[in-house]
Amino acid sequence: MAHSIAPQRDETDRPSQRATQARATAAPGKAALVPADPSPAAVRNTRQKEAIREAILAADRPLSPEEILSAAQKGVASLSLATVYRNVASLQRDGWLQAVTLPGMPARYEVAGKAHHHHFHCNECGKVYEMEGCGFEFHAKLPKGFLATEHELFLSGRCAACS
Repeated sequence: MAHSIAPQRDETDRPSQRATQARATAAPGKAALVPADPSPAAVRNTRQKEAIREAILAADRPLSPEEILSAAQKGVASLSLATVYRNVASLQRDGWLQAVTLPGMPARYEVAGKAHHHHFHCNECGKVYEMEGCGFEFHAKLPKGFLATEHELFLSGRCAACS
C-alpha cells in the first residue's frame, strides 16, 4: 500500500474558517463558489470574481493567470490581467484557491482543499493536469535511517491532445 505524506503547513497556509465552511456546504467533490458567510465584510463578490471562480471550476485543472483570463473573459469581456491577479490573490487569502508550483515554471492555481495529488505538465501545449492520489512507494527507496516528512512529484511529457 502506498503511503502519502501530507505537506507540513503552518498557520499562514491554512484556509480560513470561512473558506472551510464554504467547502463543507458544497456538493461532494465540488468547491463552493462563495464562502458560507456571504456578508459584505466576509467577501466582496463582483462579476469579475465570479467569472474567475467559474473559469477555474470549469477547467478542473490548474490554470495560469493568462488561462484564467482567457476563460473568464467569456463571461466578462472587459476583464484585464491585472484584475485576474488581484482576484487570484484575494481568493488565496480567502482559502478558496492555492498555487501550484512546478520547477522552473510560473505558478498555476487550483481550488484549495483537495485530497493529496500530483501534477502532469504537457511539454507541447504547456497545460498542467491533476493526477489523482499518490501511488508512489518511496519508503523502501530511502537511505537507511532516513525519514521522509513530505514529498512532491510531478511528471512531464505529452497530454492526450498533443500525442
